Amino acid sequence: MSDDRLIVAMDVPNALEGLELARTLGDTVSFYKIGLGMLTGGGLALANELKAEYGKRIFLDMKLFDIGATVEAAVRGLSQFDLDFLTVHGDPHVVRAAQEGKGATELKILAVTILTSLDRADLDAALITKGDIADLVVQRADNAFAAGADGVIASPNEAALIRALPSAAGKLIVTPGVRPQGSSLNDQKRVATPAAALTNGADHIVIGRPIVQAPDPAAAARAVLASLP
Repeated sequence: MSDDRLIVAMDVPNALEGLELARTLGDTVSFYKIGLGMLTGGGLALANELKAEYGKRIFLDMKLFDIGATVEAAVRGLSQFDLDFLTVHGDPHVVRAAQEGKGATELKILAVTILTSLDRADLDAALITKGDIADLVVQRADNAFAAGADGVIASPNEAALIRALPSAAGKLIVTPGVRPQGSSLNDQKRVATPAAALTNGADHIVIGRPIVQAPDPAAAARAVLASLP
C-alpha cells in the first residue's frame, strides 16, 4: 500500500529509466519528483505519462528564479500540465509571480527556503546575510507564505520551527534531506530520518538515492513506509 507522504525523487538521467523505475516500484509509490536533471531527458513527457497512464502524483522540481514576468510566463506554461507541486525560489517577487502564472489551476507553488545541501560556510561563500541558518530558513518561509506560497521546501531540521509559524497554518512543508537510518548522506548536510521529518511537522518527505540506487528499490521504499509514524 502506498502513502503519498513519501515522494520518490527520480534521480535517473532520462524518461525511459524513470518509467522503468516507476514500474519497478509499482503500487508501493504514488508520488514522484522530477527535477532539472531529467528536464532534457524527457522529464515533462514522463510526468504526463505517469499521471495519465499510471495515476501518479507529480512534483516538478524546477526551482524557478528570474524576473517576475519570466517566472509568471514559465509557470503559466507549466500549469497546462496536470502537475501537483512546482518549486520556485522563495524570494517574494518570485512567489507572487508564480501564483499569478498558475491562475485558477490546482498546482501548488512550493517556495525553496535554503537548499538542504548548503551549510553556513556555503552561505558565507555566496555572500548570504549573516545569521543562524535555521533562523534564515524560518524567515524565508514566513516571507514566502506572506507572498502567497502554498508551501515551502526546507530541511527536516527546520520543519518544526516553520510549522510553529502562524503563517504556516494550512500550508505544506516538504522536506528533502531525508535519509533512512544507516544511509549515506551523499551531498546532503541538514538531514533527518523519515520518521523524524514527519514528527517535526513535514507533510511530505522526499527520498531519492537511498531508494533509487538500492539493490531492490521496492523493498527499500517499503522499508521507508514501514518506518513512518
